[in-house]
Amino acid sequence: MDTGTVRTPAADERAGLRREQRGWYFYDWACSVYSTTVLTVFLGPYLTSVAEHAADADGYVHPLGIPVRAGSFFAYSVSLSVVLAVVVMPLVGSAADRTGRKKPLLAAAAYTGAAATTGLFFLDGDRYLLGGVLLIVANAAQSVGMMLYNSYLPQIAPPEERDAVSSRGWAFGYAAGSTVLVANLVLYSAHGSFGLSETAAVRICLASAGLWWGAFTLVPLRRLRDRHARVAHGTAPGLRQLAATVRDMRRHPLTLAFLLAYLVYNDGIQTVISQASVYGSEELRLGQSTLIVAVLLVQVLAVAGALAMGRLARVYGAQRTILGSLVAWTVTLAAGYFLPARAPVWFFVLAGGIGLVLGGSQALSRSLFSHLVPPGKEAEYFSAYEMSDRGMSWLGPLLFGLTYQLTGSYRSAIVSLVAFFVIGFALLARVPVRMAIGQAGNPVPEKI
Repeated sequence: MDTGTVRTPAADERAGLRREQRGWYFYDWACSVYSTTVLTVFLGPYLTSVAEHAADADGYVHPLGIPVRAGSFFAYSVSLSVVLAVVVMPLVGSAADRTGRKKPLLAAAAYTGAAATTGLFFLDGDRYLLGGVLLIVANAAQSVGMMLYNSYLPQIAPPEERDAVSSRGWAFGYAAGSTVLVANLVLYSAHGSFGLSETAAVRICLASAGLWWGAFTLVPLRRLRDRHARVAHGTAPGLRQLAATVRDMRRHPLTLAFLLAYLVYNDGIQTVISQASVYGSEELRLGQSTLIVAVLLVQVLAVAGALAMGRLARVYGAQRTILGSLVAWTVTLAAGYFLPARAPVWFFVLAGGIGLVLGGSQALSRSLFSHLVPPGKEAEYFSAYEMSDRGMSWLGPLLFGLTYQLTGSYRSAIVSLVAFFVIGFALLARVPVRMAIGQAGNPVPEKI
């Protein structure tokens, strides 16, 4: 008998995990296109124009009889999607942990979001209300899907591999976002050459993100495996379940301490992402084409940054690497204060700096949190993490807006965000991560 062909159970298990990891990466590849093409580039301006077309003489639309300024409709729709996600995520997370059947729930969330995004093809004329409903459904579904996706990380990667696996996932997402965005921008910029109106080109770009999301979700659904539930606990309506999750997290104060630090510095990250284009257009007087190229540059460099910071984490540990990234964020924002107006090259340098630290900061935060989650409660705890990521990032935009209102300077507004990275650094540095992992009941990696 050729003993060289004999596979041990341990080898089979490792091969199975590798297969799952490769499938897991593809969910980021599938859904990140929605964030880039739909939310970041096309839907905000387009939905606003549709709402303005439907507005009355005073510039208001009236969804359900409520007067809403047309220019605010997109922002209000995003806010409502966050409220819906906050209600649904804890309930879905608890059900996933209780039953161990995450994959059907992931499929439901993904295809609900993909169908709503594809439906944006029919957003035309004065159908602003259709656009608002589809945005609310798609955005909430993406949050629920990402929560379930993130909760797989502790199950498919041993502690010593999570930083690298998480970083590759983020890199896949940014690579997909930049790939599809390039194709969409070609279609949009040359729509006349394709015999399309500008409106039709935008609608095709929006729908393409939904089709991409649905098609590539098939890969993780084929490769990920459900596990038997390791805990049993009751269910409650969404907000009651959230309260129950928070009460349980109080038994793990060091996990809560990390989540607080993440909430603070991630608020800064999300505000920089959302306000950088405003800073570029209003303060630096840069054109739309320059801003779009900057978005692409961020996407491309975020791939390299995520992978590079994953390698640094293997040497220095995730906590130290994240702390280093927060220093880099601080330096980048401080440099942004001094950028000259009408100088695209320097704005591209700023975008490059953001891209290099963006993916790694997010990827390593996810993998570090995965060590702090008690076994069997992955989806439930990641629902709180996802809400910190998506639902709690309001203080940064508020500070940005207030600073501009008081000073009249977007330069002062952008540099005010340094506070989030300085405070986040101080809070994260105080978390004894090794002790926190032990208290959560997980093995402590050699480098953390």
